[in-house]
Amino acid sequence: MKHRKIFALLGSLAALAAVGVTAAQADLFNNGRHNRGGYVIPCSLDGVNPNVHPGIFGNPAVARSYGFVLGPDRVWRVEPNCHR
Repeated sequence: MKHRKIFALLGSLAALAAVGVTAAQADLFNNGRHNRGGYVIPCSLDGVNPNVHPGIFGNPAVARSYGFVLGPDRVWRVEPNCHR
C-alpha cells in the first residue's frame, strides 16, 4: 500500500511538471522572441522602433506605403504630405 501512494505521488508530480513546462513554453512563445510587439500606424512613427518591424522597414516600398521614407542620414521619417 505504501508503494502505491509513492507511485501516485510521483505520477502527480510528473504531471504537474509537464503542465509547468508547457505553460513556460507558451509564455516564451507569446511574450518572448516570437512576439515582436506593438503595431505601426501609417503616417506616425511615435513609439516605433524600426528594428522591431523588419517586415515594414526592411522593404522601402512597404515603408513608403505606410508613409515613411528613409532620409540620407539613414533615419526613417514621415513623408511631409502623408495622410491617414
